[in-house]
Amino acid sequence: MSDRDRRTVIAEAALDVVAERGTRGLTHRAVDLRAGLSVGSTSFYFRTRKDLLRAAVSRLAVRAREDFDEQTATTQPLDAGEAARGMAVLLDRMLGTRRRDTLARYALVVEVSDDDELRGALARCAFSVPLAVELLTTLGVSNSPAVGADLVAFAEGLVFDRIAGNGTLVAPPPGSAASVDRLARAVETFLRGVMATAA
Repeated sequence: MSDRDRRTVIAEAALDVVAERGTRGLTHRAVDLRAGLSVGSTSFYFRTRKDLLRAAVSRLAVRAREDFDEQTATTQPLDAGEAARGMAVLLDRMLGTRRRDTLARYALVVEVSDDDELRGALARCAFSVPLAVELLTTLGVSNSPAVGADLVAFAEGLVFDRIAGNGTLVAPPPGSAASVDRLARAVETFLRGVMATAA
């Protein structure tokens, strides 16, 4: 295994640990055990806890970008409905196939709240204001960063509601057509509201 591959394995194991046990459970030894590596391997590559946290946050960003690129490679939105469905697929993955990443991100938010560097990286690793602005511009809405930030905040709220809010009680299961449909309906309502305001 190359050094790069080993670093990726360790970062993935760190995310597993955080998602399952919270950040209190994040130790070098716990990551070694989770990754199936000999004791001391994690500390060799990531000497401090902050280094390990940085690796976990970086890995979250890579996974989110890969997921986004995979979705947008086959989907180019032409209208609000198509844009909403594309976003809904990504949001549903965050609730289903990428639930571990979402849980780890929420756990890490508290841990890095007093670290501007990591807090900023974590805030941007799942949603991107520039990409939101690009989407809105494609729809002929606005190239305003403020409106893009509103769309990001709305998407963040949808995910949080389905992970920890009322949505956990009433929403369809992630990965189902009904789940994507409900998310798409909410996003489309937001997009059409912004479009009407801009008209």
